[in-house]
Amino acid sequence: MPNGTSCTPEEVAKKLKISKYTVYELIKRGELAAYRVGRKVRVEETDIESYKQRSKSSPLHSAATPLPAANSPPTSASFVEVPLEDDLVICGQDIILDILTRYLVKQFSNIKFLRNYVGSIDGLTALYRGQANAVAVHLWDSDADDYNLPYVRFINRERGSGARVLLDEKLRIESIPHHLINGYYDEGMSHMAIASKVARGEADVGLGIEKTALQVPNIDFIPLQKERYDLVIRQEDLNKRHFQALLGILRSHAYQCEVEGLGGYDISQMGEIVQ
Repeated sequence: MPNGTSCTPEEVAKKLKISKYTVYELIKRGELAAYRVGRKVRVEETDIESYKQRSKSSPLHSAATPLPAANSPPTSASFVEVPLEDDLVICGQDIILDILTRYLVKQFSNIKFLRNYVGSIDGLTALYRGQANAVAVHLWDSDADDYNLPYVRFINRERGSGARVLLDEKLRIESIPHHLINGYYDEGMSHMAIASKVARGEADVGLGIEKTALQVPNIDFIPLQKERYDLVIRQEDLNKRHFQALLGILRSHAYQCEVEGLGGYDISQMGEIVQ
């Protein structure tokens, strides 16, 4: 085990006034010595100083060697290996997120993309706590007659799914108390769980999306409202390499065609940034 004070790649980047990804590239090329503690990368202070001295004597090894812009498509020549500590967590239950994850895995095979199948409010809570990187939400606010933006601004709203929020807003508009609905407090953890319960005859009606209803035999679907489904990320992550890649996939013809082929999705605004 190396002796002395060690630094994370982020700390090295601050010391050298370069990006974290440039640090990883220097390590990959063998120009900056590093070691791992489990999954974490560490660089000794002495190795940082050694690199700085070599850079002064050899301008071709300057730390300012540019990497491709964050919004440029990755190629085999410009690919920068990012360690597993840069896992990316995507929250949401819709199948299009599984497709999105598959596209990301193809483009960044060394990054571990994780899926967390939670509802909208739980996802936003995870984003707020730093436990997720991108969250798909469909939360309707009746006062603004708009989806998602009011809830993104106010992260401390009560926990729940997008469907539950929609139901509560509709009940509030109609002045219907929750306790008058038989089964209101009997909860299912996903759209599929709700549809399955109706199909088994354990409930007469449930609130869910059309795509799930079409997958379960012997149930009908009554349209209530067309929803807008947004993917929420932190502003400070927007220009990072793999988030730009995520946006590139959302805007790509291949991904949009695959989603449109599923039926029931309006892709006319897919890839647009809403702030």
